[in-house]
Amino acid sequence: MAERIHVVHPFGPIFDSESRVLMLGTLPSPKAREVGIPYGHPQNRFWPVLAALFDEPLPSDASGKRALALRHHVAIWDTISECDIEGASDASIRHVVPSDLSRVLDSAPIQAIFATGTKSGQLYRRYQEPVTGRAITVLPSTSPANARLRLPDLIECYRVILRYL
Repeated sequence: MAERIHVVHPFGPIFDSESRVLMLGTLPSPKAREVGIPYGHPQNRFWPVLAALFDEPLPSDASGKRALALRHHVAIWDTISECDIEGASDASIRHVVPSDLSRVLDSAPIQAIFATGTKSGQLYRRYQEPVTGRAITVLPSTSPANARLRLPDLIECYRVILRYL
């Protein structure tokens, strides 16, 4: 069992003035914090899903991944600004300080908000939805801990974002 530590989100959202879909995780994993990009763990399937949806090669570095998201009007951030957590375990999250999503929502024509996992959806509904008044659609987690879905299954689930782009 990992020790519970207090984590402050180390980087801001990926978005620009043309972003139409907002994808929300919970908080970057230790590996993602280390490499400086959301979903940065090498076994996380978020970036392979996004690349497949847009029929593009998987970028190999953080700047290529950011560019992929922005090219297709996808904003990426997290529901948590800071919390106490054990390793990358969403189940261990305590003492949540929610992210202020107005930074993205006030600057981009976001048409739909999606959670990349159940915990992110729960946190959004608890902390952000009362503020934003906007609903969220929960998609399956792309984390390697979610082994019940194969990559093709995840790609099919995530196709729903295309109707807003």
